[in-house]
Amino acid sequence: MTLAIAHTDPAALIARCDSTGVRTARDEPEYENGAVLPVGPWRPLTVQLAAELRPTEQSDSTLVELVKLPDGPPPATLATLADQLGDPDAVHLGQATSPARALTTTPNYQDGRRIGLHIDNWDRLRCQAKHTGRRRLCFNLGPGTRYLLLGDLDIRAVCRGLHSDTEIHYPHTDELRAYTALGLPLRVFRLRLDPGEGYIAPTELLPHDGSTEDQPQPSTAAFWLGHWPPGVLASLI
Repeated sequence: MTLAIAHTDPAALIARCDSTGVRTARDEPEYENGAVLPVGPWRPLTVQLAAELRPTEQSDSTLVELVKLPDGPPPATLATLADQLGDPDAVHLGQATSPARALTTTPNYQDGRRIGLHIDNWDRLRCQAKHTGRRRLCFNLGPGTRYLLLGDLDIRAVCRGLHSDTEIHYPHTDELRAYTALGLPLRVFRLRLDPGEGYIAPTELLPHDGSTEDQPQPSTAAFWLGHWPPGVLASLI
């Protein structure tokens, strides 16, 4: 496992995290063929798995943080919320509203089909440099609860399972789909985010998506990209 989730209270992590395996979508109208999806049923996080998710000195590049909105007065605009976090070049990506009860949330904007777990490529980095990409900050603006879905292997490990030479390779979601189609092991974790809660995660590295599965209300998420050090926002757990 290369995924690491920052936490000081294992019980708090266990209370908001489940895990399951994955499957490949085939001939499903809502999804692209080959999309990687949670297979279910979701199972509560065990004490052993929580311990395996604890960060080490080697896990900075794959570290995920569950965070609270910054203290203090609200910013003048939502777009400037990340200005106080220490990266003057941080980029506000905008907002996305997800319907209720969606297993995964990100659509292909060409035809509306959902893409499932995927890898971001904002920074257009080769495999050996993927760990230097910007991290994504996300806050759930509500009104409903949503989830962050995360694969337990980063895309470098996925590519090593498929390619003999990864040094010049540009990783893509297609590699994740090919890896899953071969039946190679991948676990997905589901982390609950209530309104006002968020995450900072290396979405250039980790298979991920949003979800509103089993949630009766839609939710809107706001997103930023930046180079933020660990601990820049208070942790939820």
